[in-house]
Amino acid sequence: MMLSAKSGVPALRVQRRSAAAGARPVRPAVGRCQKLVVRAEQSSSSTETTSFDSEKVLKDLQEKWEAVDNKGAVAAYAAGAVVALWLSSTIVNAINAVPLLPKLMELVGLGYSAWFTYRYLLFKSSREELMKDIGELSKKISGSE
Repeated sequence: MMLSAKSGVPALRVQRRSAAAGARPVRPAVGRCQKLVVRAEQSSSSTETTSFDSEKVLKDLQEKWEAVDNKGAVAAYAAGAVVALWLSSTIVNAINAVPLLPKLMELVGLGYSAWFTYRYLLFKSSREELMKDIGELSKKISGSE
């Protein structure tokens, strides 16, 4: 991979070269080795730079933490979330160790995804129903209902 020495947001240029050092054009052929060369260069049209202000984020988090009334409950929920994440990771790794189960789980996930797409995403009326259900659920969770 070759990168240019220019700074900024790179734009990629892709060139294909054959394994032979000749200047002939590369034509796909069975049994020929090809090398892919990628070079990143700065585009003259992109002058924007993105920056992350960590002090602002930390100050905002501190203000929100100070506004919390029951800090113990928030800490308990955070600890419970970490434990739940660790437990789910352990369960997934245990299932992944069983020889046939990972492929079976992939098949179940594919089937559920296909059913969900057919049930909720394919037709306009079912998409509207899904959006209504999501709105009702978010109102229940936020307590505004």
